[in-house]
Amino acid sequence: MAEGQRGTVRAVERAMDILLCFSSTEMELGLSEISKRVGLHKSTVHRLLASLESRGFIRRDPRTDKYRLGWSILELVSNIHQSGDLSTLVLPEMTRLRDLLDETVSLYIRSGTERIRIQAVESHQPVRRVANIGQRLPLYVGASGKVLLAWSPPEVVDETLNDPRVPDRFDREEFLRQLQQVRENGYAVSIEEREAGAAAVAAPVFDRGGALVAALSVSGPADRFTPEAMNRFAPAVMTSARVIRQLLTAG
Repeated sequence: MAEGQRGTVRAVERAMDILLCFSSTEMELGLSEISKRVGLHKSTVHRLLASLESRGFIRRDPRTDKYRLGWSILELVSNIHQSGDLSTLVLPEMTRLRDLLDETVSLYIRSGTERIRIQAVESHQPVRRVANIGQRLPLYVGASGKVLLAWSPPEVVDETLNDPRVPDRFDREEFLRQLQQVRENGYAVSIEEREAGAAAVAAPVFDRGGALVAALSVSGPADRFTPEAMNRFAPAVMTSARVIRQLLTAG
């Protein structure tokens, strides 16, 4: 690859890194914060932001001098939801599961050592889990994370457990034992692992070849996720995961 081509590819990668900064819960970020997150000099980040802004992927608030995602991102998302992709295809079944259990239902995929919520249907109950689509969460905590790791290659599990965000007190051997239990049971549970007062049950979604595609979960306040409720939720989530597999293999 010629020097000019390498420079162009590097600029594209850096621009994508900047866009991914906004995948967390923060809606607005300043130049210094973006520069810190992507590990680039402010002048380089400023030039890239100007290019993204000119194309509508980034907007700058002149009052605060902070940046947020632009309208071009919404156009791309709109096209995704019209293309019959995974998150749109499974929405009716997720809605049915929500109506059956009256708890929030989410669909996650793995991205490196993180999981991304790509679809959600929230409970109608006054106290419920608020599920932000596009939110990135670590894999080493939570029912969905355990499902996504349970059927991942060993190197992915090692990379996840070597993530610097994993606390020193984390019990690696116990976690590996839990992953084995998830594979045997066909589902995973979590109670206040990532967030105080929250619990979840998750099951794997496979494609026609038996490869893991996503994790389907139902989540809500821990006080509603009693052992009796968990025993009722788990079969329902696994059934919906199998229905989703059938939807994926029907085409």
